[in-house]
Amino acid sequence: MSRIKKTFANLKKNKKKALGIFLTAGDPDLETSLDILVNLPKNGADFIEIGMPFSDPMADGPIIQESSERALKSGMNLEKCLSLVKAFRKTNNLIPIILMGYYNPIYKYGREVFVKKALEYGVDGLIIVDLPPEEDEELYNYSEKQNLSLIRLITPTTNEKRLAHILNDATGFVYYVSITGITGTKAAISDDTLLKIHNIRQYTKLPVVIGFGIRTPEQAFKMASIADGIVVGSAVVETIKCSLDDKNKATKSTMSSCLKFISEISKKLRY
Repeated sequence: MSRIKKTFANLKKNKKKALGIFLTAGDPDLETSLDILVNLPKNGADFIEIGMPFSDPMADGPIIQESSERALKSGMNLEKCLSLVKAFRKTNNLIPIILMGYYNPIYKYGREVFVKKALEYGVDGLIIVDLPPEEDEELYNYSEKQNLSLIRLITPTTNEKRLAHILNDATGFVYYVSITGITGTKAAISDDTLLKIHNIRQYTKLPVVIGFGIRTPEQAFKMASIADGIVVGSAVVETIKCSLDDKNKATKSTMSSCLKFISEISKKLRY
């Protein structure tokens, strides 16, 4: 059984919701990024999304765009992003890791080499925001054959016909983008989201996770109540940003403030 399937099965058995945490690889630097990642499980994260820094992250708002810029300036690239996963796996071999990003860096790196290393280093799934189902031949078909799940994204504007098409061969879990537009700019609306989650469940038995627009423990609790889990990203990245010095370097409070925020969200979900 895959880490993703095992994690969601155990949470469901214990009547708990999954907490996913998004961090940009190498933000603000490789060492700090790894230190935070290593401590996520003990602070309540059930799975981790690691953003692959990209110079033109079109689906991301200013907060995550800036985190990509900081990471790239610190020397982060796709090879180092994969090495970050490898280093994390030396401390934890249970929690699922999802790499999230854009196809261009993977294309340049080489699809086959990327998938091989991702699996070898302990990646469980991919979220590639700029590859629609019409482009499955580019990555989805290959990665799925290698047992590396390519997580499907559903948006508020996805109609019924397209929903059925997208979810027909989905694996891992379904990622519902709860807002229209870019990350970190709006708050999710629970009534609208509830209706969409209901529609999604008509076409799949996979866990449904809500991401985008969740910035507070209260919002996390509300969204988790109507799904199988949530992802908190921009708010975590912003916490990191606020802890940096005037040269965008990590300070003594960078890791502690980030982990404290995540722990507060986790506690809100569990109690």
